[in-house]
Amino acid sequence: MKGPLWTETYAPALDDVPQPQAREHLRGAIEEPMNLLVHGPKGAGKTAGVRALAQEVHENPDADLIEINVADVFDMTKKEISNDPRFSPFIDSKRRRESSKADLINHVLKESASYTPMSGSYKTILLDNAEGMREDFQQALRRVMEQYYEATQFVIATRQPSQLIPPIRSRCFPVVMRAPTHEETVGALERIVEAEGVEYDDDGLEYVAGYADGDLRKAVLGAQTTHEQHGAVTMQNSYESLNEVEADDAVEKMLDAAEEGEFTDARSTLDDLLVDEGHSGSDVLDDILAVSRSRYSGERVARIHALAGEIDADLVEGTSDRIHLSHLLAEIGEIAAGRA
Repeated sequence: MKGPLWTETYAPALDDVPQPQAREHLRGAIEEPMNLLVHGPKGAGKTAGVRALAQEVHENPDADLIEINVADVFDMTKKEISNDPRFSPFIDSKRRRESSKADLINHVLKESASYTPMSGSYKTILLDNAEGMREDFQQALRRVMEQYYEATQFVIATRQPSQLIPPIRSRCFPVVMRAPTHEETVGALERIVEAEGVEYDDDGLEYVAGYADGDLRKAVLGAQTTHEQHGAVTMQNSYESLNEVEADDAVEKMLDAAEEGEFTDARSTLDDLLVDEGHSGSDVLDDILAVSRSRYSGERVARIHALAGEIDADLVEGTSDRIHLSHLLAEIGEIAAGRA
């Protein structure tokens, strides 16, 4: 993207959250602050909804909304955690030396919850992508929630609420952030392109919404891509722009399936790329690495690159692309789940 992302520039206010029931439940948390479990599919607007809530309830949301992406933090090294500006004030050199990474993360969580809000009577801690929390960390989180409930609101955002232990689920009011409907997605796109002053037609917005298939973030970025490439969001422009990124979308879907252990689905998408779309094994491998770099960090991405080097050598030897890439997907699934 050439300029600021529209997903950030036009982040919704609470009244702009497209799902009526989720909007109503988030509004209820203004009148009666409570811990929340916000769950729904990828791209439904979970994080955006929590940020919109924080804008309503905190005089200084930049200070009193603390966002911790669970997947990113667990990928960090001890040094990276200690040097992160969000966490470094809580970590002295002795603790850095003597603590395990898990103890360091637990300490950061406790210290984040314990300090006095900058404005108002409480602050909000958002734990995003919480399906990646290990059970021992969840047990530590439960104790922190019990200890600091008076001054800290916890919001846990996840695609898989079943991965959370019952004591945490029972301490949170559930907010279902379902995928927006086609009409809701079109409405959100219309609000953004009109605010941006972009030329568009109804068919163009309809096409982008259909392409996104319930992923609001994907829809907004698709409209921005079309505008930047062609200057207007029309049917023809959208078709030309978004077809160029379909392969990356397929790889995203394939990695989602691998992460969730759905290897039959992952291999089915791989077959589509290799057979139906005619991509070479090397091209698919390059796309897997590009997408992996955007979703993983630290040790995980390093291990995936090391595996990719082995797979690339196998591909050069001329044996089955499908077998070798299927093996890579299985390994990525294990790495993402923390089992390898």
